[in-house]
Amino acid sequence: MLNTTPITERVLQYYRESIASGRWKVGERIPSEHQLTELLGVSRASIRAATQQLIGMGILASYQGKGTFLLDSRLDDATRTQITAQDCKDALMVLEFRRIVEPEACRLAAMYADDALLQQLEAHLETMRSHVKDLDIFTAADAGFHQAICDASHNPLLIKSVNSVLQETFRNQRTTYVIGGPSKAIAFHESIYEAIRARDPAAAKRAMEINLQSTLDDLTWLTENAN
Repeated sequence: MLNTTPITERVLQYYRESIASGRWKVGERIPSEHQLTELLGVSRASIRAATQQLIGMGILASYQGKGTFLLDSRLDDATRTQITAQDCKDALMVLEFRRIVEPEACRLAAMYADDALLQQLEAHLETMRSHVKDLDIFTAADAGFHQAICDASHNPLLIKSVNSVLQETFRNQRTTYVIGGPSKAIAFHESIYEAIRARDPAAAKRAMEINLQSTLDDLTWLTENAN
């Protein structure tokens, strides 16, 4: 029988399977249009149409000259929180929320940490270290690091609430790097990673609190001195 499923829908199904299976990971670059065209045997127009649909949903983000990155692995609209971009418009308010909630997610992640989580965090850290001059890739890896920790909490309420605001925060995150530079962010993330690797929930919670408070302080300073 002929496959009558529209080509773009078939491409989207491949995207969904790649994301759901973990073949494509949050914070990482997905295959290029050329690679996907050869792999799936479809036109670039079909690849581009499918990609744009997921960009519109906030699942993917495309950066000129750098490629397309996976920002959010949650594909089922029915499971996505109703928190909107408008709710997250105030970056300071979002960081205040994260400072309250994420340390607890980090504490739980340290309790449940397994080798898979540590490998994810190591990969995101290595991407951050090797792309300190490319803030698009650096920021995507930063987002992936935090989402991996949140997902490892195994608490669906924490996962939905935190991941819903992460990408809105990281749209503004690059501006805070001008104060301490990427090296400051890397140092904080290394501290978080080491606490999780040691399976020390209290230390992991404290490391996340310090990281987010510093980021909040930096953004507050930038806001107050913008003029």
